Amino acid sequence: MSLHDPRFDVDAVVLDIEGTTSATGFVVDVLYPYSRARFAELLTERAAEPAVARAIAQVRELTGEPDADAAAIEKTLNAWLDDDRKATPLKTLQGIVWSEGFARGDLVSHFYDDVVPALRAWHTAGLRLYVYSSGSVPAQRAWFTHSPEGDLTPLVSGLYDTENAGPKQEAASYRRIAEATGVTPGRLLFLSDRPGELDAARAAGWRTAGIRRAGEPYYEQGVGDHAQAGTFDGITVSRSTT
Repeated sequence: MSLHDPRFDVDAVVLDIEGTTSATGFVVDVLYPYSRARFAELLTERAAEPAVARAIAQVRELTGEPDADAAAIEKTLNAWLDDDRKATPLKTLQGIVWSEGFARGDLVSHFYDDVVPALRAWHTAGLRLYVYSSGSVPAQRAWFTHSPEGDLTPLVSGLYDTENAGPKQEAASYRRIAEATGVTPGRLLFLSDRPGELDAARAAGWRTAGIRRAGEPYYEQGVGDHAQAGTFDGITVSRSTT
């Protein structure tokens, strides 16, 4: 297989979102400010809700500040946003805010033009599709539900994040996903723009391909010795029936 003409015979494709299916700029320029503007209300008026309370407790644990109040927690969340830190409680709270924003029609997700046709073709060909993103599962579900081309969730067999699978640059996370899906590791293909994630997936026995889109943060860095393509059109994915 050529690194620049990747062909894969697999049973399932696992998708990263940011920088792979969708523009990082949309997340940073649209979704981050949307959540930043709503953290204070969430932390003060809805702190008793189980998901919010759990996230607050996780922030306190991660910062070593067990008595941190809403203002201190909001400050931490905004600092993590500035650093683009993939902290689970941040992603949980973002997911709550974004899900509601999508449901209200305030937000519509972004997909590169080559992505949705490829997902539909792969699904029709009998391939299972999964998502593994640092964004929370609720945020992923909202993202695929409220796309410019309608509800895409019927194409997706499962959603994984840093809470139910683990950190994206650890091989153990990919082993958990393989076990959960029941797909043999060598029959799973992971698509991502981040070399560290691709390395971890390969260490778990997965097939890998890097998506290098001009203008994305990891474009210049490249994807090391992984197969690569500039769009989903540049990847041939099939599922043998023998």
